[in-house]
Amino acid sequence: MKTMGLSQLVLVDPKPGIFPSDEATARAVSAVDVLDNARVCATLAEAVADCTLVVGTTARERHIGPQVMLPRDFCAEAGQLAGDGEVALVFGRERTGLTNEEVDLCQRLVRIPTQSAFASLNLAAAVQILAYEWIQSAARLPQAAPEGYRPARSEELEGLIGHIDRVIKRTGFFAGKNQDAILRRIRRIYARAALDTNEINILRGQLAATEKTLDSATAEP
Repeated sequence: MKTMGLSQLVLVDPKPGIFPSDEATARAVSAVDVLDNARVCATLAEAVADCTLVVGTTARERHIGPQVMLPRDFCAEAGQLAGDGEVALVFGRERTGLTNEEVDLCQRLVRIPTQSAFASLNLAAAVQILAYEWIQSAARLPQAAPEGYRPARSEELEGLIGHIDRVIKRTGFFAGKNQDAILRRIRRIYARAALDTNEINILRGQLAATEKTLDSATAEP
């Protein structure tokens, strides 16, 4: 991380004895300060709550979920998507990667091309490749967001998705359907839209109005 200019490390529910540990400190060599300043969170949702762009890494093709991009393509557009906000580069577990629930929190996914027979990179290699593409893109391209653009934070987007879920359930739309698959497609729609805070508020206002209409309908004799 440090060799590529990245210094903000956030660890989600690290295993006891893995961090903090003497072994981790010894392996950090000249980057002990990165470990010393690392933030530990209980969940990924907590870790990325204040980020305006969350990108996960995956070793496999996904047909439902966030848009999957090559590292260089993602890095080229990340600045405009994130605005002045924080970007979270999310890496999964060494053996199993990210869970479906963790992928749901991402607006984009990055897949590093490899030989199909052995597609998974170890964690350190994946971090180094993506960090390299990130710093190269920052040096090569102007990434200023449009003036006045205030991209929504992850917690705002999650609030919208939760609100949509509640309203849809009340309409009966999920009846007889795969609710999880539908919600993942809805997430993908809104992640691709790169909504700003004002747009989130407008959509939630519409949902609140729908809830009032539903309340009135159920209250009528």
